[in-house]
Amino acid sequence: MNASRCFRVSTTLSFFCFAVLAGSPALVRAQPDAPDAKPNIVYILADDLGYGDVSALNPRNKIKTPQMDKLAAESMTFAEAHASSAVCTPSRYSILTGRYNWRSAMKEGVLGGFSKPLIEPGRMTVATLLSGHGYDTACIGKWHLGMGWTRVATAEKSADDEGGSESGGRAGIDFTKNIKRGPTTVGFKYFFGISASLDMPPYAFIENDHVTALPTIPMGRLTGADGKQTRPGPQVPGFEGADVLPTLTAKAVEYIARHSGSGAAKTPFFLYLALPAPHTPLSPTKEWLGKSGLNAYADYVMETDDCIGKVLAALKKNNAERDTLVIMTSDNGCSPAADFPFLLAHGHDPSAGRRGYKADIYDGGHRIPLLVRWPGHVAAGSTCDSFVCLGDFMATCAELLNAKLPDDAGEDSISFLPGLLNKTKTTARQVLVESSINGSFGLREGQWKLALCPDSGGWSFPRPGKDNTDGWPRFQLFDVSSDPAEKTNVMSQHPEIVQRLGHLIRDYINNGRSTPGAPQKNTPVKAWQQTKWVEEFDPPHGGHAE
Repeated sequence: MNASRCFRVSTTLSFFCFAVLAGSPALVRAQPDAPDAKPNIVYILADDLGYGDVSALNPRNKIKTPQMDKLAAESMTFAEAHASSAVCTPSRYSILTGRYNWRSAMKEGVLGGFSKPLIEPGRMTVATLLSGHGYDTACIGKWHLGMGWTRVATAEKSADDEGGSESGGRAGIDFTKNIKRGPTTVGFKYFFGISASLDMPPYAFIENDHVTALPTIPMGRLTGADGKQTRPGPQVPGFEGADVLPTLTAKAVEYIARHSGSGAAKTPFFLYLALPAPHTPLSPTKEWLGKSGLNAYADYVMETDDCIGKVLAALKKNNAERDTLVIMTSDNGCSPAADFPFLLAHGHDPSAGRRGYKADIYDGGHRIPLLVRWPGHVAAGSTCDSFVCLGDFMATCAELLNAKLPDDAGEDSISFLPGLLNKTKTTARQVLVESSINGSFGLREGQWKLALCPDSGGWSFPRPGKDNTDGWPRFQLFDVSSDPAEKTNVMSQHPEIVQRLGHLIRDYINNGRSTPGAPQKNTPVKAWQQTKWVEEFDPPHGGHAE
């Protein structure tokens, strides 16, 4: 695959601009003319949905997804879209801030339901950017970026209290008190949803800055359709996993109806709809259980598809379809909880031929579906196989508003608006930095992918700390143009490529950014990452290293 081209159905469509930063490939934050009208923006983020789970993207798909297929026919499809991370919290940080997640305090893992806020005070988010330009902003769904819960003074701390752990945490929370730092403090005017993944307590809905009912069951659990139980923790009586996806969908439909009034004074809206599915617990409703003929995961994908269809139908019903930019994607690759062996045995591959799955540095961990629809502006049925990162949403919104991002915002974000509007002839994102659940780095440039670890960095073989890699090369270099499944490590044949890409990520770290602009304060990477590979490359020069 040539990663530098975008294709319309029958004519070439390419995009973006190219520049050089600190002697490395980077992107110009050009400000081409954007459309005069401000469109509504609906950003639909599925949870753990694989690229291969969408029928329109995977000819061998065995799961029916008619709503996403219809959306794909009306959209531009990105064949090389990637999350910045192979797991939830880091990916969401990147989406909302336009900054690589490893620049934050989180170097590995994910947050839990009681973790402290990850987005730094004062940091610009997509929501603050859009609200500053007259948008009504709403977050509905799974937050998973930490919240400022009021803690009982005598409560025992757990790993989850400090973040960086998937453990459920202990109660220790005064649920009668308002949440001090949640979505409504980082630019969203309205929030309704859950604090983290559906398999993490508290099992309660939150509206704006308070729970809608007190979780009085201290050690509650949810049970998936596969019989697996979630982490124990505070639960609201009657709170069931199967009710969450329909409830959030109904809230999104209500929001669209409420904000799609006619008239010249109509305020544009931004709806960030972060669905909790098809993440565990696999919780399809009775209506959908068994419909796929495969397993509970496939059933949940089908219900997720139907919910996406209801949101799109609400736009049409309220005459907002043509005025709305719709982005549909996923936060990372499919989880092994989907039961890959079973699905593969039945002819379905959620990773669509790419290696690995959620948590991995391999493409199955972070390559995701990305569909973008904007009637009258984006060519229906078009496809692009150039790089795009979910963190590029920030710069895309800025360009849509003809706004220039300050140097301390969106440091790794590159607008893909020119490509959507067919305004440029060359690609912009030449380089993509990826990370796995244990904090391992990957770097993609053109045909080359360098993984700065000897293993998956995640949950597939070879697993870090579990599968013996003694004597293996320290890094992995793949030529993904001829080896998209990342089977053959060609590091020894191309040491110059390893050095060049290693220098590039070193510069990105030291400069505190990967786009043009003033260097920013660098948040150091983990100590083990430094000792593991940085010494392989020349000593840092220039930049803003600490």
